[in-house]
Amino acid sequence: MSDKADSNSDDEFFEANEDLTSSTSSKLTNEFENLAVSDSAKTGCKLSLPSRRGGTATIVADAVPSSEEDDLEANIEGSKSVITHLLSQVRVGMDLTKVVLPTFILERRSMLEMYADFFAHADLFARIPDFQSPKERFVEVVRWYVSSFHAGRRSSLAKKPYNPILGETFMCMWDVEKMVPSTHDVSEGVLEKSPVPWANPNCVSFIAEQVSHHPPVSAFYAEHPGKRMSCGAHIWTKSKFLGLSICAQLVGEGSITDHVHDETYKITFPSAYARSILTTPWMEMGGKADIVCEKTGFSASLDFLCKPFVGGSRHRIYGELREVNEKKPFMTLEGHWNGVVTEKVGSQSSVFVDTTTMGVVPKLVQEVKEQQPTESRRLWQDVTNSLPHNITVATEAKVKLEEKQREDARMRKNTGTQWQHRNFHGDVERGFKFNHPLSSRL
Repeated sequence: MSDKADSNSDDEFFEANEDLTSSTSSKLTNEFENLAVSDSAKTGCKLSLPSRRGGTATIVADAVPSSEEDDLEANIEGSKSVITHLLSQVRVGMDLTKVVLPTFILERRSMLEMYADFFAHADLFARIPDFQSPKERFVEVVRWYVSSFHAGRRSSLAKKPYNPILGETFMCMWDVEKMVPSTHDVSEGVLEKSPVPWANPNCVSFIAEQVSHHPPVSAFYAEHPGKRMSCGAHIWTKSKFLGLSICAQLVGEGSITDHVHDETYKITFPSAYARSILTTPWMEMGGKADIVCEKTGFSASLDFLCKPFVGGSRHRIYGELREVNEKKPFMTLEGHWNGVVTEKVGSQSSVFVDTTTMGVVPKLVQEVKEQQPTESRRLWQDVTNSLPHNITVATEAKVKLEEKQREDARMRKNTGTQWQHRNFHGDVERGFKFNHPLSSRL
């Protein structure tokens, strides 16, 4: 991140031991073995697992929510005066960080949970070390990355996740043992400081934390100990008003590490756009993203193409994959990041990713009543339970939560207390890293 800011500044903040055994691993895999489902499926299986915090944790196979497009369209139609009044207070190019948006346009989850959808195809992430050559592994990293955006957009309409409050966290895992069997034993020492206390060593586990609110920066970390894979990232969402659109720049970077082959892949992110905000808003991704393997020199340049004003289609992507010191790509990609992407090697073309047929691996999340007070679903439950039908109650719950966090910020300011991050360390300038990455526990 090149823009300087103090992540510990409290001005205008809204904040908010048992080890898993092999028998538990088998139980989890048997219980959820068929939960790689399509986007239209719904699941609700429950299972109790031992937690390294002590006691047990009840986890739920996340149900993919039904579309709320009709509700949102109805709310937009009935609230155009609110939107018009809101737009009268902003100007083109204005930073929207401190602008309070109407509650009815909110998606019923936190931004931290949306970042977890990068791992909706956790099986693709976990299998990267299984490929023999550096070139094959790099292609698999790109395949996982290209497939990671569609699950986060559950509706064709542009809806905004909750702005996470300072210190808010989200934890989940994905069971991929049946699809990608573990290849390494996991000791108790490796599990001791893993990101999710109730996670299975043969799953992909995920934790995210809001590490700064001014500017808004989220950090997340995922790992699969049994496959020796990890991924960490920090993202600063910089929103700007563009007239009839809103742009959310995802400033930051991520690192994917294959610990088996000691290969690290640096990744950047495209921007997100909300279009046609005065009528029926829809979203698209736009801008460039890069993937580079520092050790092998393989690189990929991905261009998320915005829809032209006249003609053209939405959600297009074009990419080029190159070997070190080579100007000509050994593979090109073209298609739609929320549909079919085709690869071309020489004169041969084939399907690279088809998100319309790929099964999404459901998140496994602890029941809300058992979550910590700072976890997203528990923190925002009154807002979530009231949307989309009871906007007044949802707004009151949101305001109450934000005011509580303002009070906490004022108290810290009056006592000279600095905010302490829970699971990550770093700052806005240099980025944030998970406190106990897999590399420090192997």
